[in-house]
Amino acid sequence: MAPSRITPQPNVAAAAALLADPARAAMVMALMEDISLPAGELATAAGVSPQSASGHLSRLRASGFVSVFQNGRHRYYRLANASVAVAVEALATLTPLPSKPRTRPSRAHGLGYARTCYDHLAGRLGVAFTDFLGAQELIRLGADERLYELSATGKAWLREALDIELTEHSKDRRPLARACLDWTERRPHLAGALGCVLLRRFLGLGWLRRTAHSRALALTAEGRQGFAQLGFRPPQETDAA
Repeated sequence: MAPSRITPQPNVAAAAALLADPARAAMVMALMEDISLPAGELATAAGVSPQSASGHLSRLRASGFVSVFQNGRHRYYRLANASVAVAVEALATLTPLPSKPRTRPSRAHGLGYARTCYDHLAGRLGVAFTDFLGAQELIRLGADERLYELSATGKAWLREALDIELTEHSKDRRPLARACLDWTERRPHLAGALGCVLLRRFLGLGWLRRTAHSRALALTAEGRQGFAQLGFRPPQETDAA
């Protein structure tokens, strides 16, 4: 009788152990804006010394979580790939939100209102815009509820309303439109190649603006007017009383 084969299982515990350390988790979250940061800024984000940060970054790099490149005399770190960002955002949705946050930032500039989730729009604004696309039947959930399907009407709308021609992005290997569970709203926002293209377009039009040293995005006056012209009314930027 031939011996049974045991299928090798991924070592999930090893990957989880890397992010179990608060300093490493903070560094990875700081890189979720799809930007590159030097070790010094990552040390500040994690609240550790430069020497300690170096050790943490070495472990993250060896495990394939981050990559590094040289620019002159400086070394910059970034997430190794989009798969890391997807995994981190998924973990964030499983983490209970603090009942009493230490600070209460303005929703207009805080992570809860609008932020980058790696390379696409998240937060209340991202979820609301995804709902808008669904209500207009521009996108719909497919048989696989993790993926959205873009309707023919949606393709025409993107081209006419936002000057987005998706044939330019047909070589992107990731899904065109993916449902990404938002860790603050606990509802899906739009990810995938389409989510990336839309965020770039909103930034390019000046509708959204990045904020310094943060994943938070600010909705501009031009953005509120531009979204209104699309028929989308952004949610209120202030906390409900």
